[in-house]
Amino acid sequence: MFNKVLVGLRSHPELIILGLMVMIIAMLIIPLPTYLIDFLIGLNLTLAILVFLGSFYVDRILSFSSFPSILLITTLFRLALAISTSRLILLEADAGEIITSFGEFVIGDSLVVGFVIFSIVTIVQFIVITKGSERVAEVAAAFRLTVCQVNK
Repeated sequence: MFNKVLVGLRSHPELIILGLMVMIIAMLIIPLPTYLIDFLIGLNLTLAILVFLGSFYVDRILSFSSFPSILLITTLFRLALAISTSRLILLEADAGEIITSFGEFVIGDSLVVGFVIFSIVTIVQFIVITKGSERVAEVAAAFRLTVCQVNK
């Protein structure tokens, strides 16, 4: 049975991406236990470092042509992970070991420092999201103009 699945995945590698996307959607719906969220946060950090380092060691830009797709999938994974951790914190009042350790390391014992850091991160994320959406709109408009010129 397992061999048939592996043979099927070899002949249709796009099913792996489909499986990852289904797992990401399941993370949005199904509550995850603390140990699994800790594991997934560690996996997310590892993937982020690998993508970051991989983008530096690319000789030609065409060698890493899958970068936008990888970036989209890892962003969706991070979003699903943020929703899962928020659900875990709000429902069970348990942040997990990684989040607790990171929070204690960054904030320490000062609530004021925590509020300032939270404000800075919120503002930076807002700016990144607005600039990113502006860029997406610009690229979409450029593609539309190109298609209109080709159709003439």
